[in-house]
Amino acid sequence: MPFIETVNLGQKYGERDILKNINLRVERGEVFALIGPTGAGKTTLLRLIDLIDMPATGKIYFDGVDTAESAKVRLATRRRMAFVLQKPVVFNRSVYDNVACGLRWRGMKGSDLRTRVDGILEMVGLSADKSRNARTLSGGEVQRVAIARAIAVEPEVLLLDEPTANLDPVSASRIEELVTSIIRHYTTTIIMATHDMSQGQRLADRLGVMMSGELLQTGDTRDVFTLPRNREVAEFVGVENVIDGVVVSSEDRVVTIDSGGRFIEAISDHAVGVEVSACVRPEDITLALSRVSSSARNSFDGEVRWVVSMGPFTRVEIDCGFPLVALVTRKSAGEMGLAKGQKVFAAFKATGVHVIKRN
Repeated sequence: MPFIETVNLGQKYGERDILKNINLRVERGEVFALIGPTGAGKTTLLRLIDLIDMPATGKIYFDGVDTAESAKVRLATRRRMAFVLQKPVVFNRSVYDNVACGLRWRGMKGSDLRTRVDGILEMVGLSADKSRNARTLSGGEVQRVAIARAIAVEPEVLLLDEPTANLDPVSASRIEELVTSIIRHYTTTIIMATHDMSQGQRLADRLGVMMSGELLQTGDTRDVFTLPRNREVAEFVGVENVIDGVVVSSEDRVVTIDSGGRFIEAISDHAVGVEVSACVRPEDITLALSRVSSSARNSFDGEVRWVVSMGPFTRVEIDCGFPLVALVTRKSAGEMGLAKGQKVFAAFKATGVHVIKRN
């Protein structure tokens, strides 16, 4: 039995559907990340799971209990969760008092309260600032106060809404380190929303891709990033090469896809005649200045259209009769002297192609 489950969950604002038939299962102790563009419905889903709002349709089960059973059940369930907003609110009081407030509301006081709060402040790196007014802190420090206040009450479920969205890279890194520390030291179930795909990969056990109010795909990192369910998911998770074509032959699960007279070989069960899209991640493409013998079934000559440096990597756009994007190391790009207008050969394995049926 899942710890948290939503069944056909939907939400409306006026006549507009914000969420549509969300079916989600999260296990106890799991770290689950909702990824998707701004406006996908991630925050709305978190608010429903936290029982702040009532859904228009569907059910939410917490530890097997229908949370709509009664007001008493909803209140008891809410006390087992904590929610850190994208723009957290802090009280016009000291850092210590902000972190202690939830514990005081639950009746904790004296040495037990001091011990708990001091330990949490040490964990989040704010011990030296405990007497400061929380409203004088930087954005990253405010976020740490909000997370500290949430985990101080030892919730069974921690909900995080875009925890690093408004922070500089250094502050964002500190928040990720803090979340990682929570994952390691507590058995808290964490559901977080982020539009930062790499953050979801780093922190979560599983991912869910949300777009336009729908949960399009859930799975581990490999499932989502290398085996996208449809074109929308593929493009969002960075599969820049989505090449349309038609299956023209199939033998022992090796199919040939015709894309405007250029032929791609892939591993797939799709039958001859099916209209498909061949998805190839940029990092799975190798480049060379001449055609070389290799185990890669797919090799295309092309002309470099654009070269962009991206830190330790170089992004190369190539015209192979269809557009192709490759991601190579900066060292490799330098050794080949890659430049606009240059002739190159792009190669990738049949096993590196994920084939999806076109709608």
